[in-house]
Formats: sequence, structure tokens, C-alpha cells
Amino acid sequence: MKDYQKLIPILKKIEKLSESNPISIKKALAELDHFGFSLIALILVLPFMQPFPVGPLSVIGGLTIAALGIQLLKRKPFPVLPKRLLVITPSNKSWKWITKVCIFIIYWAKKITRPRLLYFVSNETGTKFEGGIFILGGLLMAIPFAMLLPLNNFFPGLAILFATIAQFEKDGIFIVLAIFWIIFSILYFSLFAYGLYYLGSEGMQHLPEWALQFS
Repeated sequence: MKDYQKLIPILKKIEKLSESNPISIKKALAELDHFGFSLIALILVLPFMQPFPVGPLSVIGGLTIAALGIQLLKRKPFPVLPKRLLVITPSNKSWKWITKVCIFIIYWAKKITRPRLLYFVSNETGTKFEGGIFILGGLLMAIPFAMLLPLNNFFPGLAILFATIAQFEKDGIFIVLAIFWIIFSILYFSLFAYGLYYLGSEGMQHLPEWALQFS
């Protein structure tokens, strides 16, 4: 995927345009219309990779990335995104941050990626791995109760990020890393859910008898 090297000047153009006029996701993707699913997923996941919950937007973003995974598995030629996401207009500061992070990722990915473990990135098998990671990672980001959980988007976002990096130079190592972060995210969310259940059960046991009559 040598096209990723052409992504930087387009992002800089979007950043420059946003200084004078608001640039929505729709307008930005119009500039990126000839790029594939991987690079668009990279652009979409970055704003959600915050150390703190970002609220209902993570549900929209997560479901959108999951939808990209489904479209990828169905061999759709171009991504189709929901209108709710397309109308979001990041600030110039946000576009600067996205551009800066993308340049950083592309710079280092170019240095550390190389063709390896091609089974995970080649042809139909590679598409299934990438699409599956987009679906699972997106759904994990979209879990509503996880909006209370720190890093609820970050860990699934890492999986999606590594899946996109894997396509830069067909490096299957990064698909393996993406799978690891999917498993880690599932365990992380499961422990959180169990903790909520345990605390709820303990709380019920310590309620006075008169309160239990209403429960």
C-alpha cells in the first residue's frame, strides 16, 4: 500500500483549509476518496484513541468502524459511512492533531514494517483478518457501559491501528499484535463488567431489610 505516502500532503491540505473554514468528516473524506479502507479506518480511529471516555461519539465511531469491517468482508469497492458521522466537524486544533499523529505513525511504520507472515495479510485471508479486527474493535468501542471505563477506546483502537499498519508493507506481525489487543480488550471489559456485578451484589447484601422489600 504505497498510497499511504501520499496521505500526508492531503492531510496537510485539510488542516490548512480548516484554518479558514470548518471541515467536516464528509469534506475530508472527499479528499481521501481514492484511498482504501485501511487508511480511512486509520483517520477515523485516531480521534477516539483518548485516555478518557469520549461519550456517545465513541458509539457512533465504533459502529462506523465495525461497518467498515463488514463492507470490507463483502468486498465493497469503496467505504460507505453513516450521515451522523459525516456531519461531525472537528476543529482546526483537532485536524492539526490528526495530521501530526498520522505523520508520526506513517514515518515510524515505514521504518519498522516489512513483508512478514504474509499469510495474515495476503489475499482473502488477509481481508478476513482485517475485516474481523475492524468489526470486533469497533463493537468493543461502541459498548455503552464501557463509556465509564478509562481507556475504553484506546485498547480496541490499538487493535484497529495495528491492523491498518499491517497493510502498509504487508506485515503480518501487526495483525498478530492487533489480535492480541482485541483479546486484551475483551478481558479488560470483562473484568470491568464482573467488577460492576460484584459491587452490585455486595451492595444489595448490605442494604437494610426495609430497603430490600422494594428491590
